[in-house]
Amino acid sequence: MVPLAGLVLLAGANISIAAAGFHSPESLVRNVYAYYGDRSSKLSSGLPRDADALRQFFDPSLREAWYSLGRPPYDFLVQSPTWKLGAISISILRKQFDKTYVAVAFENQGRAVTMNFILVNGPDGWLIYDVESPHDSLRAFLAQYRD
Repeated sequence: MVPLAGLVLLAGANISIAAAGFHSPESLVRNVYAYYGDRSSKLSSGLPRDADALRQFFDPSLREAWYSLGRPPYDFLVQSPTWKLGAISISILRKQFDKTYVAVAFENQGRAVTMNFILVNGPDGWLIYDVESPHDSLRAFLAQYRD
């Protein structure tokens, strides 16, 4: 029974670690866009700005900026104030030192959108370090629209 109890404790530890980040770059991006549904519930109204979402999705250097975001003119992650997303394409562009660059493409209300997620793999799993659109970066956007 002692070895089984040890396995149960280890499994519980893995669950808490996984809750902070994701096991792969693709799963992180899939989970970001899972929040962009029909706005019928809190789970489909865009990526939340609460403490749990901060810890789960963002690198510590980006958490405060996401949390203190005022009322921006649009949601950076979908490049629009409203959304109806089509199929999402996710591919790893390159791995460079401690960062992985992930290309994301989708249609939002019939308009093509491309984004590059810059992700880091820390002790808590994969987290967002920055996101780039063709014209801007999430870090610059957050700095421009902070409270």
